Amino acid sequence: MTDITLPNLDPTQIQLPDTEHFAKAYSDHKPRILLLYGSLRERSFSRLVVEECARLLTRFGAEARIFNPTGLPQPDSGEDNHPKVQELRELMMWSEGQVWCSPERHGAMTGIFKSQIDWVPLNLGGVRPTQGKTLAVMQVSGGSQSFNAVNQLRVLGRWMRMVTIPNQSSVAKAFLEFDDNNRMKPSPYYNRIVDVMEELMKFTLLLRDNKDYFVDRYSERVESAEQVSQRVNQRSL
Repeated sequence: MTDITLPNLDPTQIQLPDTEHFAKAYSDHKPRILLLYGSLRERSFSRLVVEECARLLTRFGAEARIFNPTGLPQPDSGEDNHPKVQELRELMMWSEGQVWCSPERHGAMTGIFKSQIDWVPLNLGGVRPTQGKTLAVMQVSGGSQSFNAVNQLRVLGRWMRMVTIPNQSSVAKAFLEFDDNNRMKPSPYYNRIVDVMEELMKFTLLLRDNKDYFVDRYSERVESAEQVSQRVNQRSL
């Protein structure tokens, strides 16, 4: 390859990737992690997994908050100013990383879980509430181990422009994994959850102060420059 000219590129919007744009100082507040689960059952195993995750995250130095979806209206059946919708959106903005855990129902994530994400627009008041934030995906199953729900959650996380960590957890026969006090028993499943939370913390600490740089896109810079040029030309007419 001898010809490396790129005639279709806008040279004014090219930024060569480098480490010079990385944060020179790092935030000293606790990483802020939002946890979502996908069942309204009184003994919800996705909620119990999320509660174990919150304990681990707190032990690892994070500030963890769990959103309770009870009372959240179905998308398009309520107004944006509904208290539960406002609570969810505020937590989305507050968070620097997230944990999503859904039961697998009929080979997919639950409607309860999907409804939570559907209430969060890609753009909220000129700000993308999830872009560049870290994400860990998990699922619980009533039967043998499966990965249908976590695979769907990965697609959903990408659509929400989140950085989904490589590790994940799928807890099979979840009803056997908790004791009478609703605490998870020692097992390889529990160890895997520890792994996932540890990895989420590492990625969050790495990315949260560099988020704006990592999600900055050439195509969006070109589009913004064109919009500015159009406004200037309109004013000059």
